[in-house]
Amino acid sequence: MPDTGSVFKKEKKQKLSASSSSDAPKVEKHKGSKEKKDKKDKKRKDKKEKSADKDAEKKNRKRSSESNDTPDSSNDKPMEKLSKKIKPNHDKSVPAPNQTSSAVTAAVAQEFYEKHNICVTSEDAFLPFLEFSQTPFSSSILKACKSFSKPTPIQSACWPVITADRDVIGIAETGSGKTFAFALPAIHFLSNKYGERASKCDKPPVLIVSPTRELAIQTHEQCLEAGKGLGITSVCLFGGSSKGAQIGELKKKKPAIIVATPGRLLDLVENDQALDLSEVSFLVLDEADRMLDQGFEKDITTIIEMLGQGLNRQTVMFSATWPKSVRNLADRFLNSPVKVSIGSDEIAINERVQQIVEVVGGWEKNRKLTDLLQKYHKSRKNRVLVFALYKKEASRIEGMLKDKGYNCTSIHGDKAQNQRLDAIEAFRNGSIPLLIATDVAARGLDIPDVEYVINYTFPLTIDDYTHRCGRTARAGKKGVAHTFFTEEDKKHSGELINMLRSANMTVPDNLLKFGTTVKKKEHSSYGAFFKEIDPNARPVKIIFD
Repeated sequence: MPDTGSVFKKEKKQKLSASSSSDAPKVEKHKGSKEKKDKKDKKRKDKKEKSADKDAEKKNRKRSSESNDTPDSSNDKPMEKLSKKIKPNHDKSVPAPNQTSSAVTAAVAQEFYEKHNICVTSEDAFLPFLEFSQTPFSSSILKACKSFSKPTPIQSACWPVITADRDVIGIAETGSGKTFAFALPAIHFLSNKYGERASKCDKPPVLIVSPTRELAIQTHEQCLEAGKGLGITSVCLFGGSSKGAQIGELKKKKPAIIVATPGRLLDLVENDQALDLSEVSFLVLDEADRMLDQGFEKDITTIIEMLGQGLNRQTVMFSATWPKSVRNLADRFLNSPVKVSIGSDEIAINERVQQIVEVVGGWEKNRKLTDLLQKYHKSRKNRVLVFALYKKEASRIEGMLKDKGYNCTSIHGDKAQNQRLDAIEAFRNGSIPLLIATDVAARGLDIPDVEYVINYTFPLTIDDYTHRCGRTARAGKKGVAHTFFTEEDKKHSGELINMLRSANMTVPDNLLKFGTTVKKKEHSSYGAFFKEIDPNARPVKIIFD
């Protein structure tokens, strides 16, 4: 209820004021009230105009966002399809299709893929990086590629996928540049996510697992080269070398990248507690087929279970072949991976390698070898790699060639690790251009200028033959792989003939006499008496009447 006394006083005051005042003041009073009213109206008008402007701005924003979300958007169609294939509980964000390389059109990409026989299995559209300038890598990272004119096919196809934070399976021939295909994106990942903090890491964010110490050392060196300009360092962990020295290096350097063989890595983590892998968010499984062939499947599983990032971890797997064991590994540990394969999924040799197979008797191999060296190593300066099968055989060949005046050295399992490293370094810098090796050098020996590979003794498997031949014709160059084949090797004749034919190489007539039958590949544990079983197949219930 209003106060009636105050109302009465107000009305009385207004009457007295009206009786004592003249007409002029009345007019001024009405004029002042009108001005006040006009000011109020103007404020209301300004307020309405501001509100209208805000509403218009909101509508414009909404309209622009709706235009980006329309079903006709080219970026959303692949993402919509991909979401159907992503595994349950997959919380990793799916990037839009790569559009970084504006210079590469879909037509150019298709032509590039067809030319190099590249297949990219993905529902996203990834355009290749055909030039280094099209990559997102900084100039500091690209210094590692200064000796190359352009990316290799596997790099061109894989870099857009890996830099889009997708899991990748890379299948390519030996000598195709696979190391830089994952090493440069790993450095780029560290630079983007950690910046200057990547120079010292209590827990490494990047882990690269390799099957052999030679391959691990080679990868480590390339990671150092790529990360040098950004202060990003790497530590290599492998057996046959002092654990104490490696532990000391881990404590001193606090590296962002660990390159390791499975056995030594587990030893340092489980037994010495010298390393914590819980922060690894970028994992590389290099030469996965080789690791599985060597019986490292259990070790790989144990290592991956130590990594704490789960579905947020990016996993990159590279392999020269795509057998069932590698497919099972990828299915277990990779999240909706993009598969990039060059050529056939079956094992293949670089087309730039000229394969020459010579059927010889076992007693004449020494003479044949010296005859070939007079032809291939006439200057005594060019690099030639001779493969033997056994350690004692490699030592014997080394001694024989030294007696004939050749400047040579050897690497095999009976030599200490420092001796092996010294031999590889001497071979790399050319001070000792003739190297005799067992299959410890069949993978991981990345020396671009090896002109000739001589297989003195045929290896135990056709896979090892492929990787031996892959030591030449690297970095876009050509090379020759000359192989001695004896009657003792006849069980490999069918696979070798198929290999030669697929590469359009000459098949000797006296090789055909051993037959073209391909023996079933034996299991590493169960020999030929095993049956491959699909792990996804449902068990059949048997009912007895």
